[in-house]
Amino acid sequence: MNKSNIHGDQDKRNVNPDWFTAKTWMKVLSEKIQSPEHDIYHVHFEDGSRTKLHVHNGHQILIATGGSGSLEIFQRIGGHTDIFDIQLVQKMDLQNGDIVHIPKDTLHTHGSTDSDEPFTHIAINVLPNNNYNTNANNSQYETIWYESDFESKVTKRI
Repeated sequence: MNKSNIHGDQDKRNVNPDWFTAKTWMKVLSEKIQSPEHDIYHVHFEDGSRTKLHVHNGHQILIATGGSGSLEIFQRIGGHTDIFDIQLVQKMDLQNGDIVHIPKDTLHTHGSTDSDEPFTHIAINVLPNNNYNTNANNSQYETIWYESDFESKVTKRI
């Protein structure tokens, strides 16, 4: 059994900048505790950053740990695989201590709502091959990222 700590910036890992709107970094907690059924990250969104629009093939749980953030859920409306219209279905404010479950295959974005204060959350990605997700076709957790205007259109798959 291993122990780790979410505080401080030791073990800091940069993220793919194509997947975020501004400066974002994370700690990979699942590596520290060697979790075989989950990918677990402590994500730090700075300067009002948020994720680009994306969807996961497994469930995701977010636990807000600091600052002000939001989760926005979108509905896909027709179109091609990589280019389609979207409609905002739900917007949820996230504050320290809030917990939210995002079902697999849900088109969404999350991140900071304040450009002067970082927003942090723990993201727990439930791998598709475990007991929580018994209908999965594979065991790899996959995320598909999209460029969008966050309002009405997805313009391409990243």
